[in-house]
Amino acid sequence: MDTNILLESGTNELEILEFTLGENHYGINVAKIREILQYQPITPVPNSHPSVEGIFMPRDTMITVISLRSCLGMEPAEDEGLFIITNFNKLNIAFHVDQVIGIHRVSWEAIIKPDSTINTKGASTSTGVIKLEDKLVVILDFESIVSEISPETGLRVNDVDQMTERDRNESPILIAEDSPLLSKLITECLKKAGYTNLIVTADGQEAWDKLQELNASGDIQKNVHCIVTDIEMPRMDGHRLTKLVKSNDDMKSIPLVIFSSLVNEEMRRKGELLGADAQLTKPEIGQLVGAIDKLIDGATA
Repeated sequence: MDTNILLESGTNELEILEFTLGENHYGINVAKIREILQYQPITPVPNSHPSVEGIFMPRDTMITVISLRSCLGMEPAEDEGLFIITNFNKLNIAFHVDQVIGIHRVSWEAIIKPDSTINTKGASTSTGVIKLEDKLVVILDFESIVSEISPETGLRVNDVDQMTERDRNESPILIAEDSPLLSKLITECLKKAGYTNLIVTADGQEAWDKLQELNASGDIQKNVHCIVTDIEMPRMDGHRLTKLVKSNDDMKSIPLVIFSSLVNEEMRRKGELLGADAQLTKPEIGQLVGAIDKLIDGATA
């Protein structure tokens, strides 16, 4: 399966792969997918997480297989179905699913963010819900699933803990991140690094609205010294936000950092074309402060 993203950068669209587990329909951003394979024999790994079925080696690359049925509290699958091979946060993971339905091109505006009755205590198994024809498709939070199984694969919080307290820095930084947990970790990281003047927004649309508000009220260059944005967000994604910022004469010189699990070779090219000043994957939170330091120092020099 060819999963190259053919979408023009910054259009606020994505492609969703729809698949099933039992009678339920789920989705994953095609940008996370390397390929789809028929079920293959798996080698179990002793003392592994209950949701880890084992490992296999297509083309001499060892890949861990995770049972999505197990992650979602369903009965284990039979030795059949499909493997969705993903790549995010610089990891290759296979997710065992029952059936693949197809690919849908949709707008981020059409994706409904789950409310607190579905996602509680900052934890989540879904990033959004979309209505396709006569059914609801739940877009799963694959990073959260993997991080729950193996915490060291997610944000390296130890990198933040090892930071020494620094002098207070009043440079205002705008953050666009839809995950409450990640938003909290990013703000804690920046505050520990001395950046206390933070403008926190829940998605690209809220971030853009805030930027326009600040621009209308005065000198935007004084109100925002740096922007940090995720890519995957409901209503408006980070690439669309980047395109809007970098095509605006008043804002284009503001340094912008894309901080996302989707920063791979192809997505990095997209970000560069849109004008992003730096791009980091989510585990590299320890490098985020260094990137911001360098960009703000360069902008104010």
